[in-house]
Amino acid sequence: MFLKLPRTYWFLFLGTLVNRLGSFVLPFLTLYLTGQRGITVSLAALVVSCFGAGSFLSQLTGGELTDRLGRRPVMLLSFFATPIAMLTLGFARGLPLIAASTFVLGFLTDLYRPAVNAAVADLVPSEQRTRAYGYIYWAVNLGAAIAPLLAGLLARSSYLTLFIADASTTFAFGLIVFFTVRETRPAEVHLAAHASLRERLSQLKREPILLIFSVLTLFFGIVYMQGFVTLPLDMQAHGLGPSWYGAAIAVNGALIVLISIPISNAAGKWPRFPAIAAASFLIALGFGFNAFADSYLLFAVAVVIWTLGEILGSAIAPAIVADLSPVELRGLYQGVFGSAWGLSVFLGPMLGGWVLEHFGSSTLWGACFVLGSLVALAYLVLARATRTPWDAEAGPTSA
Repeated sequence: MFLKLPRTYWFLFLGTLVNRLGSFVLPFLTLYLTGQRGITVSLAALVVSCFGAGSFLSQLTGGELTDRLGRRPVMLLSFFATPIAMLTLGFARGLPLIAASTFVLGFLTDLYRPAVNAAVADLVPSEQRTRAYGYIYWAVNLGAAIAPLLAGLLARSSYLTLFIADASTTFAFGLIVFFTVRETRPAEVHLAAHASLRERLSQLKREPILLIFSVLTLFFGIVYMQGFVTLPLDMQAHGLGPSWYGAAIAVNGALIVLISIPISNAAGKWPRFPAIAAASFLIALGFGFNAFADSYLLFAVAVVIWTLGEILGSAIAPAIVADLSPVELRGLYQGVFGSAWGLSVFLGPMLGGWVLEHFGSSTLWGACFVLGSLVALAYLVLARATRTPWDAEAGPTSA
């Protein structure tokens, strides 16, 4: 079932699973701020957005540091500094300190992501990267499915327990990296890292494929985010309350755990851009189907459709970025890609909520279908402009 991959990769996989199993704070942050700190709902939402702002900035910073300092130092910085920020937030009193702590936590929490993605690209040859990224995605979602259940139990005794437990699992990932993961940055990256940031960014301008792909990722993410913001509102408008939404979104988690590995294994044999186009169209079709849904069963069918697109896209997209990036810019490329996804997390809820409020759910879901379909078409056009190092028909052209 699992592909044979380098030993170091599996330690990163294990650390990811441990870390995600302890992702207790973020899902309960709004409840904590309103219930334990007496902050209004609107202010609590603003504070949570500080986390997103920090995460957005961390992707670009982490990507640049990954190439300049190495993969291992950035991971260690993130995993050993994040627990301090986590505990600071847990003990913080007063809105300014809480907001600042939340921003710093968001920045440090996601600082490691470009480093891990770049390390996977260092360790795994091109033809196996889709599967490798797919396995890590599976670990993320397995942990994310279990963590809220554990968090609910811990929160009964004390919310501070959530912060301590979350900090502990992040620290555990740091220990795994410290004792088992050696630096994977190739020697040529070390030499190229002496170039100025302006020179490195200018290379991005000379190679626009990544920037175009990142813009498409932004639109892909905006559609995807509707599953967690506007979908529960529309279901509620159809008489299906939070418990029904929870049951529908549980289908998403169950499918990811059950079939993401087989799909990742199969996707490794497919051409990259046609596969990501298929993922975008499934996203478009799934969210567009919500326009016709008026019962739990139909909403659940829609979830199944867009979840298939989510699984496929999550395995293919980072592999495309790894294939496109020169070895000396792997971290920066992953950071640019990650920041585009992070921006969609910020813009998606805002835009979707505005369309739903002013134009209604039919317009929202129709717009999702159109936007997702246009992104799928753009991926196919982009495929004609470039060829990634691994093509199902031609085989690998480079590692």
